Parts: sequence; structure tokens; C-alpha cells
Amino acid sequence: MNWTRGSLHRFSLLSALYLAQGLPYGFFTQALPALLRKAGYSLTAISALSLLYLPWALKFLWAPYLDHIGTRRTWLLILQLSSVAGALLLSIADVAHHFTLVLVAAFVFNIIAATQDIVTDGLAVRMLEPHELGAANGIQVGAYRVGMILGGGVLLLVFDQTGWSTVFACMAAILALTALPVFPLREPPVEAATREQQRLLFIGWVQRLIRPGTLTFLFLILCYRFGDSMVSSILNPFLADQGLSLGDIGVMKGIVGSGTSLVGAVLGGWFVSSVGRRRALLFCGLAQALSFVSYIVAAMHIGGVAMLWFATITEGVIGTMATVALFTLMMDASDPEHAGTDYTLFASTVVVVLTPANLFAALLGDTFGYFTAFVTGTLLAAAGTIALVRILDARPTSTRVAAVWNVRRAALGN
Repeated sequence: MNWTRGSLHRFSLLSALYLAQGLPYGFFTQALPALLRKAGYSLTAISALSLLYLPWALKFLWAPYLDHIGTRRTWLLILQLSSVAGALLLSIADVAHHFTLVLVAAFVFNIIAATQDIVTDGLAVRMLEPHELGAANGIQVGAYRVGMILGGGVLLLVFDQTGWSTVFACMAAILALTALPVFPLREPPVEAATREQQRLLFIGWVQRLIRPGTLTFLFLILCYRFGDSMVSSILNPFLADQGLSLGDIGVMKGIVGSGTSLVGAVLGGWFVSSVGRRRALLFCGLAQALSFVSYIVAAMHIGGVAMLWFATITEGVIGTMATVALFTLMMDASDPEHAGTDYTLFASTVVVVLTPANLFAALLGDTFGYFTAFVTGTLLAAAGTIALVRILDARPTSTRVAAVWNVRRAALGN
């Protein structure tokens, strides 16, 4: 693919914005569960952290306003600088003895990141060319994973050696850097909405939700991600129970695991562009389920630490390829005129599935052990992949999905 100067500018901007989302997410979702497990909390108690992701599940409620009021540059600067200010405040707060403060901070960061995600996704849908979507989604996932490496790996190591204050000071500095590419962004202002239009924006997401095929598409996203979410939600507590230290977990999952996912992001972007949506979703989804078998073997106390490393690396690469394939289809299905609203509805489903999947996996793990939880998640991941592909083969959920699904297949001689 030939990338123009405009493409490089767009990709660099999106990289910074998605990295800014992944940084706090990595810390609060990868470091915090391991810290709680080391402190003696049960898997079921730790699963309650998924409630902190409520802003991601409900962001579709305010997405229409961000689509039609103000400019994306203004929204992005407000949100980015707010996250910097929040991290700076935490760096001087006594969070070491007030763990509730950390939970509240996680919730606030999720509100900021979820809102920034609406604006960024809408910006991406509108400014990217169709032939750039595969590579752009690879960059999106890759940049997000870089943020997770920094937040869930590097900052966990920093915490292990220093403490909360240094961690949040580092977080503030990195977030400030990600805000710099937003300043040169120039976008025509959105036409001011009338009072009647503002009233309609409140129910804009409902109108998008009840379109024919939308609920089916949301259900298919849930199917595709439920098993994966089950397995992923208990991995860090599993590693803690295997005797790994916080530093070991930070290196294995936060740095190496997320680092290999960068390879998966690059391969995923290339693979989706090369073989098309259908083949990419089918192959990557089933391959991801197969990669979970390594965790099943590790739960049987076979292979030791070497098996854990193998599982982390393979799942990091293949799981990210599956995510790129799904996100590309979600972007394909989004109407450019309602880009933020449509994509937010789809992305919210990815988050909504986390809470029931986390709770189900935790209950299975606490009651029957990790082996049962991993086997169940693996089977559901494979079944969800097959369900998505077979249903879209029989009846695509919208004209936009049908166009991408069928044209790609025809071009490849399927």
C-alpha cells in the first residue's frame, strides 16, 4: 500500500489518540487486578472492577452530541488536557492509603477515555479513505496496545520500585505528549444545530439502534467477544496464583504480551486488507480460540513458566489480529454521517460484554477452578466466531456490510 503524506499525518494523529486511551486502561485493567489478587481478593471480588467500565458501555448516550456539536479538535484538547490534570492530581494525592481513591480515579479516567474514544472514532471514520481502513485499524489497535504496554507493564514495574506518586507523574507526562498532535488539527466547524435538532440528538442513538439489522450486528459482536473476554479477564489473577511477582506479571503481560500484540496489529491490518473481512474474521477468530488451549494446558500444571510465556505470546499476536478484523468490520458498518454514534454503539457492545463475561469466568474459576473457566471460554470463543460468519453469509445486517462482505469475497474468487 502506498501511503501519502496525508495518510501518514492521519495515522500519526490517530496513533497518539489511541495510545492516550490505552495508557490508563492498561494500568487500571492489568496492574490493578494483579495488585488486588496479591492483596488476597477473590476472583469474584476482582470481577467487580468491570463495573468501572460503565462509561464505555453507556457512551452511546452522549455520542450524538459529540457528533454534531463543536469541533473534534476542541473536544480532544479538553479531554486530553483533563486526563493530564487528573494524573497530576493523583501524583500528589495520598492514594497509597486510600484505595477507594484509586477506584474513583479509574472511573473518572474511563469517562474521559470513553468520551475521547467517541470523538476519535468519528474522526477516523470521516477522514480515512476506504483503502486505508485495514491499515488504520491495525494502527489503532497497535497504538492502543503500546499504551497498554506503558500502563500495564512499564508503570507496573515503576510501581514495584517506587510507588503511586511516580506512577501518576509518569502517566501525566506521557498523556501530555499525546496531546501535542491535536493542536495542529484543523477541521471545519460543525453546522450549529437548531433547538429542534438538539432535542432530536437526545434520541439519536435510539434511531440508529432500531435500524434494521443493527441489533443483530450487536448480537454478533457479543458472540465474537464473549469467550475471549472470559479468558482475558482472569489471566492476570491466574498468573499471580502461579507464583509470579508483580514485576514478572508486568514484564510478561504488560510488556511482552502487549508487545507481541503490536505484531498482531500489523499482521491483522495486512491480513484484513489481503484476504477480506470474511476470511479474516473466520481464521483469526478460530485461531484465537485455539491459542487459549495453551492456558488450559498451563492450568493443568503442565509446562510451567515456559508454557505461560508461550500462551502469552501466541494469544497476544493472534488475539490482536482477531480484534483488528472485528474493528474493521465495525468501521465498515458505520454510516459516515453518523460516524461517532454508529461506531460507538458497536464499540459499546464490546465493553458491555465484559461485565457478564468477567463475572461468569470469575464464578467458574472460584467454584471449579481455572481449567473449567478456560475450557468454557475457549469453546464459546470458537462458537461465537462460527455464528458470526454463518449469519453474515446468510444475511448481511446492512447494505454497507453486504457491500464489503460480498465484494471482498467476489474479488477473491470465493
